[in-house]
Amino acid sequence: MNTSIRYLRPAACYAEAPNLWINVGKTAFAYRDLGPQGGVPVVLLNHWGAVLDNFDPRIVDGLATKHHVIATNYRGIGASGGTAPLTIGEMARDTIALIRTLGFEKVDLLGFSLGGFVAQDITLQAPDLVRKLILTGTGPAGGKGIEQVGAVSWPLIIKGLLTLRDPKTYLFFTSTANGRQAAQAFLDRLKERKAGRDKGPTPRAFLRQLKAIKAWGQQAPQDLGRIDIPVLIANGDNDIMVPTVNSTDMARRIPGAQLVIYQDAGHGGIFQNHADFVPKALSFLGA
Repeated sequence: MNTSIRYLRPAACYAEAPNLWINVGKTAFAYRDLGPQGGVPVVLLNHWGAVLDNFDPRIVDGLATKHHVIATNYRGIGASGGTAPLTIGEMARDTIALIRTLGFEKVDLLGFSLGGFVAQDITLQAPDLVRKLILTGTGPAGGKGIEQVGAVSWPLIIKGLLTLRDPKTYLFFTSTANGRQAAQAFLDRLKERKAGRDKGPTPRAFLRQLKAIKAWGQQAPQDLGRIDIPVLIANGDNDIMVPTVNSTDMARRIPGAQLVIYQDAGHGGIFQNHADFVPKALSFLGA
């Protein structure tokens, strides 16, 4: 198992980035590493059931033109060892330990969906660790409709099985022509990596993460006013998984937060609009 933090030949793109592992305590965490070494790295935190191959290559590659980017799995997901946590707080503690084990004293975080829950919790648990925060397709603890993610998702997951389509077609994108075209383009991008692909989530890990999401939705609201770093929030205007009103709510509660809402876009608004989102994210991180 490769536990090195650096490798000699940087990958040209995310589809070619080698799989790496690092032991955090007794658990081996899988990650991929891309972009120029040095400076403050951008750590990517992904959605419910996501493995390393679920990060959008256009967004990873775009960020890696200017930044050292690290994509990782949660414990118990994909090629990472251990058992998937039942709380967002535990995922946050795992990620803090991972970042410190990798040797970083300061990071930027980009969290999508579940990853946005974890990114908020990391920032509140370890405020000195996070320089800048990007929250996409996500919402706050106790946010509107978050505890209903399972109820919203299961019928569309079944629809995906019945129509032989990836459920993300229905969960992440609108049913308009633009949405359907964007969904297909996104799903095609996720297949660009041919060798060394990650393992899919086990049904047990998938269900344990769903319990963590539901608990986050039922949790008492956190004091987001304590987040005193630059924050960029982005979502589509028709997010059915983490309703868009949560993005507006976070922007209102986090001092100075920037808010971007994409029209005719759903939960995966940043994937549909990656050509606009990446320059905005680079500008935000570089300011």
